[in-house]
Amino acid sequence: MKTNDQSFRDSLNKMEWPALFPFKFIVPIDKLDELLGQFQLLETKIRLSKNGRYASLSTTPFLLNPDKVLEVYEQVSKINGVIAL
Repeated sequence: MKTNDQSFRDSLNKMEWPALFPFKFIVPIDKLDELLGQFQLLETKIRLSKNGRYASLSTTPFLLNPDKVLEVYEQVSKINGVIAL
């Protein structure tokens, strides 16, 4: 595991769980449906870029533990072009 990954995991472990955890992603518009599929049944906020080529997606799911946060990032990282903020 990279040092940054371990640092992030340590930060997550300091939080009280279960908890609401905010996610925000930037995605090319043609990959938006694929990204939305990762957050089925969750309330999401979507904003399109000025030129309409990108979208930002924000959501704050209730997660049981830090491993769930890491699972989300791992799954989303498989979508080409997604930027996690």
